[in-house]
Amino acid sequence: MRMSRLIRFVASYTLAGVLVAAAFILFEPQWLSREQQPVVHVTEAPDDPGPTLGSGPVSYADAVKAAAPAVVNVYTAKQVTEPRSPFFNDPTLRRFFGDQLPAPRTHMETSLGSGVIFSSDGYILTNNHVVENAQQIQVQLADGRQASAEIVGTDPETDLAVLRVELKDLPTITVGHSEKLSVGDVVLAIGNPFGVGQTVTQGIVSATGRTQLGLSTFENFIQTDAAINPGNSGGALINARGELVGINTAIYSRSGGSLGIGFAIPVQLAKGVLSSIVEHGRVIRGWAGIQVQKVTPQLAESFGMESARGVILSGVLRDGPADKAGLMPGDIILAIDGQDIENVQDLMVLITERRPGTEIQVRGLHNGKRFTTQIKIEERPPEQTR
Repeated sequence: MRMSRLIRFVASYTLAGVLVAAAFILFEPQWLSREQQPVVHVTEAPDDPGPTLGSGPVSYADAVKAAAPAVVNVYTAKQVTEPRSPFFNDPTLRRFFGDQLPAPRTHMETSLGSGVIFSSDGYILTNNHVVENAQQIQVQLADGRQASAEIVGTDPETDLAVLRVELKDLPTITVGHSEKLSVGDVVLAIGNPFGVGQTVTQGIVSATGRTQLGLSTFENFIQTDAAINPGNSGGALINARGELVGINTAIYSRSGGSLGIGFAIPVQLAKGVLSSIVEHGRVIRGWAGIQVQKVTPQLAESFGMESARGVILSGVLRDGPADKAGLMPGDIILAIDGQDIENVQDLMVLITERRPGTEIQVRGLHNGKRFTTQIKIEERPPEQTR
């Protein structure tokens, strides 16, 4: 009797449970498909992502159409004297043949590059190594016109040069803002690689602020994987809107061809060089008369510094601005005009941007003790006389 009651009791509750389960399945079917929540919370992409973040146009034809007319081919020629064989310098030969010995042979050596028309006045920006020692310079526009170009000025320390041509109705490029570039931005390189004619290659900004490449004194390069080959030097690096953001300068290559690592001079730097050359005939930079090196962790520890920052003076030119201010080799510069110095490039930029005659406030360490002093900036001497 008791057993039958127990069976009926269990059966009733089982039936109730089945009915409740059936009701959930009927009215809340999504419960069956719910997955167990993960222990680690991650951000998952939505099922319908919509437009891709930072998506660009299908074609960059409009950007190229806007910029390409202002990119020119630069052809140069110079007379080169081939070295004469040492055999002809033999005293015995000179004694018997005198002036009848054959003269050293000469020939015209040609090279090519690219340039960018900055103004309707005919000013063209290119690389210094494109026109260095050139005796003849010919410029060809995208519309087929040609003209001889003269060198207005050069700046080997940034590998830039300014040319000028006498032509009317010149197309000019729109100058962008290289300081706003971000890694991943689409860029296009326009130039004359290998002399095949104007060519456009596309890529992205791989890095900004590249230094210590050994390409020039002042380095702050844009790195890109847009193909830059011989002949592209001096050409335009533009953004997706057709605005100039850099002057193509060099490639990293073991074979002479592009390996996806190219470098361009930021247009903000190039624009300043052009303006100074046009206005003064040369680039005017500030100078403090110092040689510096990076503060390594080992040096920082030896000087009792908490971190490796600033730069150490490895040399101070006698009677130079820093020497007159009392700075000595071994001093560490930590800040200029209140701006912290993290590396050698920071210091170089801050000093060279100052106009000669202005004073800068220098904060640093001397024999482990903090000091603050003023340095009166002078004009940076030519590279060969420093």
